[in-house]
Amino acid sequence: MVAQAAELIRYRSLVFNLVSKDLKVRYKNSVLGFMWSLLNPLLMMLVFTFVFTQLIGVVGTIENFPVFVLIGLLSWNWTATSVAAGTKAITDNAPLINKVYFPRMLLPVSVVLSHMIHYILALPVLLVFMGIYGISFSPWLVYLPVIIMVQTVFLIALVLILSALHVYFRDTIVLVEVGLTAWFFMTPIFYRVEDVVPDLVQWMYWLNPMASIIAELHTVLYYGSVPDPLFMARTLVTALVLLVIGYVLFSRVSKHIGEHL
Repeated sequence: MVAQAAELIRYRSLVFNLVSKDLKVRYKNSVLGFMWSLLNPLLMMLVFTFVFTQLIGVVGTIENFPVFVLIGLLSWNWTATSVAAGTKAITDNAPLINKVYFPRMLLPVSVVLSHMIHYILALPVLLVFMGIYGISFSPWLVYLPVIIMVQTVFLIALVLILSALHVYFRDTIVLVEVGLTAWFFMTPIFYRVEDVVPDLVQWMYWLNPMASIIAELHTVLYYGSVPDPLFMARTLVTALVLLVIGYVLFSRVSKHIGEHL
């Protein structure tokens, strides 16, 4: 595993080129370009705000609801787009894989890093909305890179597992698309876990790492409160366990990738 990590570092220039290619291809011939990465969560924020404040009215005591939703949506968009694209990262690059050698693991990893850049570039817009709604900026904003790091590890682990499975089982992407929809509603983006399932809060955080990540983002950004290091440490442990599983599975599959593409 250490040798594999060293090889990935040696190919860091390839990671940069793959991320750059993904960014360029995604917005090629697009009128608004990168602005779509900002408009998507903003439009979804407006939709959720209207639905849950005007039509359903179940927001409860959540003040500044648009900011609350936007915090979760930005993090979720990073997750959903990384998982959807990362699952197909190997099969979509079959011609490249069959032509030249490079660590195949770089393909799903570069997908996660590419979408991470979009997430980071969208954060200033979130800060602007926080200012508009009068939400004070807490010194605990410095904790934000830690949360981003944990989510990065978790997503890399997830796409390694899914991209490896997709090489053998092409139905994986169908299950992923359905799973993302269910996962979205099981993640506290537009509600608080404590308000919905007060008796199952701990189970919700244990079984759904994204619930923990978004809850911690709300703690730091929305409430401006002191984060609990142990809370995020448990999520990091889960992410690292998944990363080891993903690494082992992907390493075994990568030996026979060419035969199945």
